[in-house]
Amino acid sequence: MRNDEVNLFMNGLRYRLKFQEKPRAPHVPNAWLLISGAALLFLGLMVKAAWAESYSDDQIATAIYYAEGGAHTSHPYGILAHYKHTTPRQACLNTIAHARRDWNGKGDFITFLGSRYCPVGAANDPRGLNKNWVRNVTKILKERR
Repeated sequence: MRNDEVNLFMNGLRYRLKFQEKPRAPHVPNAWLLISGAALLFLGLMVKAAWAESYSDDQIATAIYYAEGGAHTSHPYGILAHYKHTTPRQACLNTIAHARRDWNGKGDFITFLGSRYCPVGAANDPRGLNKNWVRNVTKILKERR
C-alpha cells in the first residue's frame, strides 16, 4: 500500500490514516545470511568446546584440595608454609591465578600448573608422588564437573 488512505470510524468520529511504505534496505543476499549463520554456529561450537575443557580457578583449587588429601592432611592444598595474612586456599588461588598469567595457552593448563605447583623430582618429594598430581587433579575435576 503506497500512499493509501484508510477511513476509520470510532465513536462516530471519522479518522483518516495515511500509510506509507518505508523505503526498503538494499537487498541482502540469502547466501550471506547462510554464511553468517554458519560462522556463528561454528563459533558457538568452538566456545562450547573450549568451555568444556576449561575450569575456573575455584574448581581447580577444590580439586587440588582433594588431590592433596582434603580434610585428612596437615597441609591443606599441599601448602607447606604457614602464612600470617592468608589462608592455604587463598595461597592456592594466588598460585593458580599467577600460573594463568604466565601460561601461553599451548597445551593443557593443568599440566602447566603441575609443573609449577607440584614439580616432579622436587626436593620436598622424596617418595616421587608428584608424578601423580596432574592425573589426580584432572580426574577430580572431571568427576566434579
